[in-house]
Amino acid sequence: MDELIKINTKSEKYLEARDSLPENLWPAYEKLVIDYHFYTTKNFGRGYVAYKVLADLIRAGWYLKESQ
Repeated sequence: MDELIKINTKSEKYLEARDSLPENLWPAYEKLVIDYHFYTTKNFGRGYVAYKVLADLIRAGWYLKESQ
């Protein structure tokens, strides 16, 4: 799944949200972004990602421990 999803990691909104997190949480954020994009595409035919919301979820503890 991950290799099929292309996220614009140079997007200002992506970078702003990612950079609001501690660096050790960036991998968990990236994984959540990729997964969210995949499932919005699968379920709605279009990938949409609210980067700030996903960063807030990561900040709140919504991440896999092995991502750290």
